[in-house]
Amino acid sequence: MKLFGGETDSRPQTVQRLSCDLPMKKSSKIYVAGHTGLVGSAILRKLTAEGYSRIITRTHSELDLIRQAEVEYFFKINQPEYVFLAAAKVGGIWANKTYPAEFIYDNLVIQTNVIHCAWENGVKRLLFLGSSCIYPRRCPQPIKETYLLTGPLEPTNEPYALAKIAGIKMCQSYNRQYGTRFLSAMPTNLYGPGDNFNLETSHVLPALIRKFHEAKRDGRKAVTIWGTGKPRREFMHVDDLADAAVFLMNLDSRHYERFITHEQVPLVNIGFGKDISILELAHLVKEIIGFEGDIVFDTSKPDGTPRKLLDVSRLTDMGWAPRIPLWEGIQKTYEWCLSEGIFGA
Repeated sequence: MKLFGGETDSRPQTVQRLSCDLPMKKSSKIYVAGHTGLVGSAILRKLTAEGYSRIITRTHSELDLIRQAEVEYFFKINQPEYVFLAAAKVGGIWANKTYPAEFIYDNLVIQTNVIHCAWENGVKRLLFLGSSCIYPRRCPQPIKETYLLTGPLEPTNEPYALAKIAGIKMCQSYNRQYGTRFLSAMPTNLYGPGDNFNLETSHVLPALIRKFHEAKRDGRKAVTIWGTGKPRREFMHVDDLADAAVFLMNLDSRHYERFITHEQVPLVNIGFGKDISILELAHLVKEIIGFEGDIVFDTSKPDGTPRKLLDVSRLTDMGWAPRIPLWEGIQKTYEWCLSEGIFGA
């Protein structure tokens, strides 16, 4: 692993992080937008565990981020210093295909309101969370940040991806014109506590967990999965994402500036660094849950992007690395589901 200054860290398991002056003080006012969702709740857990004492949150009923006047009033009254923008409308292939209007409208309006109000109220740093689906459908692998806007998007989630690309470009534009310090982070496929396990709207991993659990519970002989099983996906536990998000927000100014210079898009990938086929993932989930039946693939259903593996060297060069292996992460997520009664009786 290359560290700053060109030195090579040959230690296979030890992570040497850059020292930083921790711009976010324990008493800083930090707003986590979307704190009830998968990403936002993980960031909230991380901040709380680290001892930050002035975390600001609002539920949807308390603050509708689609309503511009409500967002303007919230920022004016609360004056947050740092913002984690994790609020978004998200979902898998079926949800994106069924509700394209909501996916582009809701996400465009939410991020526009928050980013603009963050500038108006002098927010010191903002981290805009997106998704790896912003990259072209057929990218060289692993996917570098510089591949943004170099080819057509995956049709099954194009409205969502376009909204997130607009958010990235909005951060870049405000940095350029107003001197803001807004950074965009694009995580790979995430999973963990707080995920959406609804089979109609969830992503592939939580859907697999539910399908195999219910098949085992009901004594079924087979589980049917969309597509061919050939696409490859990268998965990262959401607690690793939260760790990376706080790490980025706390970078000292010299290194933080590397991501937001006017010459490049203020964008950094966050990923695990390895991928797995959907077929391999299905067998892994099957083993963890203990389902003894067969796996059947419905090839009449779409596969989505053939492969999405992120190049995470911009982040790992600074000493950050994920800590939760996929098998362990899925096991812990399944245990959380059972303890929370996610699947009912």
